[in-house]
Amino acid sequence: MPDPALIAHRGYAGVAPENTVGAAVAAASREDTTMIELDVQPAACGTPVVIHDERLEGDPSRSRAGRPLTDATGLVWETALADIQSASVLGTDETVPTLADVLAAVPDSVGVNVELKHCGASDLRFAELLGPDERAERRALWTPFVERVVADCDAFGGEILFSSFCEGALAAAREVGPEYDRAVLVWDALESGLELARRYDCEAIHPPRNAIAGLPLAGTEYAGFDSEAPAIDIVETAHEEGRAVNVWTVETWVQYDQLAAAGVDGIIVEYPGLRRGSDPLSR
Repeated sequence: MPDPALIAHRGYAGVAPENTVGAAVAAASREDTTMIELDVQPAACGTPVVIHDERLEGDPSRSRAGRPLTDATGLVWETALADIQSASVLGTDETVPTLADVLAAVPDSVGVNVELKHCGASDLRFAELLGPDERAERRALWTPFVERVVADCDAFGGEILFSSFCEGALAAAREVGPEYDRAVLVWDALESGLELARRYDCEAIHPPRNAIAGLPLAGTEYAGFDSEAPAIDIVETAHEEGRAVNVWTVETWVQYDQLAAAGVDGIIVEYPGLRRGSDPLSR
């Protein structure tokens, strides 16, 4: 069985300032990195910027060793691009980049998983299955931003994979950039994730690490799932339908070993070197 693809979560956020050019370049320099995962949302002018949280100072419920995400404040999509680009990330010299800047800095030998995190709307309908009328409305809401993202990705020569928890984002991605692969991110319900994957012809599905049947990890609470065993074998079902399974977010080599043995296709990891036999410090 081949090793799963190693996907660097926010550019290996466990060892580098997340979602920055420096993190992406360092991740790309490792021979074992298959793909870099990053998050995008719009600045006030609509330019796609690479940042996870809705607010520049970060979500206080998300632990980053007590540090604010950046030294700026305010909602990302209400902030001028220049102010976002000058914001220091986690007390380092790295600043919040545009998507175009990150894609220009990494070689096309490494793929990029672009998570469509936010479009600047107040209600994203996170991880919900929508009715037909709502789908059209949400697709239209996301389309202007996704058009900007696709335009940036068109200038990149490597593999691009769009992913999202939001149905509107997946619908817009299929309409605006049908040539790019898509993946549904799963939160709290494998059935809903599979339905979205089918609805939008997604090439992949991204469940959390505790949603893989038969593993000790499945007995832990994470990402909206409780400690009950998964009712669906997501690896078997996805593979029968011709979809890849990329699991998030893995923090230890023990977790990596369990998921690799379960036959997943990719593992989104917080740290480099989790694959057995690799050097965590080598580049």
